[in-house]
Amino acid sequence: MILILSSFVAASPVGGGAQVMALAALETRAILVPTVLFGRHPGLGPPGGGAVANALFEGVLEGVAASGAYENLDAVITGYFADPGQIAVAGSAIDAIRALRPNVLVVTDPIMGDADKGLYVSPAVAKAQAEILVPRADLISPNAWELQRLTACVIADPQTALAAAREAGRPVLVSSVPVGRNIGVLWTDGEEAWLASHRQGPGAPNGTGDLLTALFTAALLEGASGPDALETAVSDVAAHVLGAETPITLEAL
Repeated sequence: MILILSSFVAASPVGGGAQVMALAALETRAILVPTVLFGRHPGLGPPGGGAVANALFEGVLEGVAASGAYENLDAVITGYFADPGQIAVAGSAIDAIRALRPNVLVVTDPIMGDADKGLYVSPAVAKAQAEILVPRADLISPNAWELQRLTACVIADPQTALAAAREAGRPVLVSSVPVGRNIGVLWTDGEEAWLASHRQGPGAPNGTGDLLTALFTAALLEGASGPDALETAVSDVAAHVLGAETPITLEAL
């Protein structure tokens, strides 16, 4: 069972809502505690809805804990947050879960921005992601722009992405890595490193990073090795975005 702390967007397949659906297709139960309730993706225009108040967010987590779910969690995935207070609550929840489930897998997608738009959360949210959630994570899953922000390393290719990942000091799954004319996802646990790449499409839809994080996490929980989980997750995302026949290149770095 996976606890997801991220966005719910009613009419767009993104964020925690999309992750719940993807995991359900794999017969993996997921509990979503939303940080925002939007009608559509903000990139499409005014999204409707708004942020979940910090006290309400904390109260929902208290209810999840009271249900006994914390004792049965295999993983926690954190994603989009609207307020640094939510992140502080999330950090405390992770600590409480770890006290009950020391081997729980904590995956943090430090959603902050991207290369096209720059920072699209507040600087305070980005700072809290870096200071509260990243240190608690067993794995972080930023895009290349976010990893650059976290490490102050420039990423221009797989080699510089690997250097930045190693600078992060923990296992990293980094997406949107330039690979010549292609695009790639790099995974490293600090010892081995692998790159999965494929051709670029005309424009990736919103939510591909959310899907990648969920599928990679699910594969790890099923016992897959890092390279196998990488190949599975990237293949599935590429098939979703570019079509089922999209070839994937997997190579060790």
